[in-house]
Amino acid sequence: MLKLFHEQVSTNDILLTFVYLVGAVSVLLVVLGVGFIDSGLARARNVLDTWAQKMTAVMIGGASTLLFGYAIWDVQFEQAFGAPDPLAAALRGWWAGGAAMSSASVYIDPKLIPEVDVLQVFVVFFVTFTMATMALIHSAAIERIKNRALYVMSFFVGVVLSPLVGYLCWGPLSPLTRRGVHDFEGCFPLYIFAGTWALVLAWRLGPRRGAFAKDPQSVAPTPGNLGLVAAGVLMILFALPFVAVGSTFIIPGEGVFGISFTRTGLGLILINLFAAMLAGGVAGASIGYRLRDPRWVFLGPVAGTVMGSTLFDIGTPLESLLFGAIGPFVALATAKLLRRLHIDEPKVVPLALGPGIAGALLVGFTHWGTATGGFPGLSGEFAPGHAQITPWWQLAGVLATVLVSGVPAWLLCLVLEKLGALRVSSDAELIGLDMTQWETHCQGDDLQPPAFRAPSSATALTRQSDDLRPDHQAPAI
Repeated sequence: MLKLFHEQVSTNDILLTFVYLVGAVSVLLVVLGVGFIDSGLARARNVLDTWAQKMTAVMIGGASTLLFGYAIWDVQFEQAFGAPDPLAAALRGWWAGGAAMSSASVYIDPKLIPEVDVLQVFVVFFVTFTMATMALIHSAAIERIKNRALYVMSFFVGVVLSPLVGYLCWGPLSPLTRRGVHDFEGCFPLYIFAGTWALVLAWRLGPRRGAFAKDPQSVAPTPGNLGLVAAGVLMILFALPFVAVGSTFIIPGEGVFGISFTRTGLGLILINLFAAMLAGGVAGASIGYRLRDPRWVFLGPVAGTVMGSTLFDIGTPLESLLFGAIGPFVALATAKLLRRLHIDEPKVVPLALGPGIAGALLVGFTHWGTATGGFPGLSGEFAPGHAQITPWWQLAGVLATVLVSGVPAWLLCLVLEKLGALRVSSDAELIGLDMTQWETHCQGDDLQPPAFRAPSSATALTRQSDDLRPDHQAPAI
């Protein structure tokens, strides 16, 4: 008969498990919100395929992180606690078939692994972070990327690349955190990583037809339903406070600590997050009304929140208001630069990469010298608070993330381009991916004759799409 360790299921552990469970599941609302935003901004003839691609990509990314990716992030803890071979130890315990991931907590000796339930729930939280990362990356490629290309990218992002950035920059014992890099709500492994990949991917894919120059057979991409964009943003904003809880260490009787093990409080985190969100909303509205572009009204709060994502555990409400107010203007400047470079990516790079990098660097100045990193009970380079936040270490974290994301994205794009597997054909883009990928499901019993669906009739079909208006161009961002 197996020995039971009932201390693993104490009331404190069960309550902590529930708290982190809410945070993990809330990340799925971020994925859902991103899907609604894409549905609102895509052409009507591509909405079904956009949802299908996004769902598949996030599932592949999440599954590959569950399979091996989480173990890569756990290597930092194995190193700190003196495992002879940290990578092998992490894989033995925390790949999908590992002992720590495959056993109920009551069967595991707390002297070996304490609070197993909490750690197992954190696996799910980490997996959903990869899912959100892939949802953002896909947003940069909607209406023109081939399925296989996206799914190959999803696998590599989930199994090694996103967890590798987490290992380097996100966590109390990560190599760069122990030298002074500070993060809180996943700015490095989520926003900067996804924004960098999105930038490279959009560059290599090229713009959608009609995005920057008039197309004789099509028109500029125009938002199909801005109401869906607003609904998606509200879902994301609702989820983010719960996601923030998942980025903390809660130690009963000791306090609340950020993911870099900086002392904080749940109330302070919530106030700071809402301060950045509200300030971003006001700044975004001012931009939207000035440009007569309502998208900025909806996306401003997101830009403000991303700008403050490294600040919420160590900042003040006034600092968060300032960060949040700056965020939409950084996003606007990023969007204008992309248009000047003819890179068709109006969402992820302006909202995640621009404000993410700016906020990470600004924290290095506003909290220069603040203690960060380490873990209770450890000493030396692993002792709590032994490192200090500095601008140059924040920059080092940004550069490491950009390299780990950007170089593999570029190499994968080059290989897929050579194989002709990156971008859909011009005819498929013109007809619409809903019909070319899912035509029997789109047309139901009223199937059109083959001649109607042939490339030679693409122009006529395009003009019949309910989301297109001849000679109409989308407002410039």
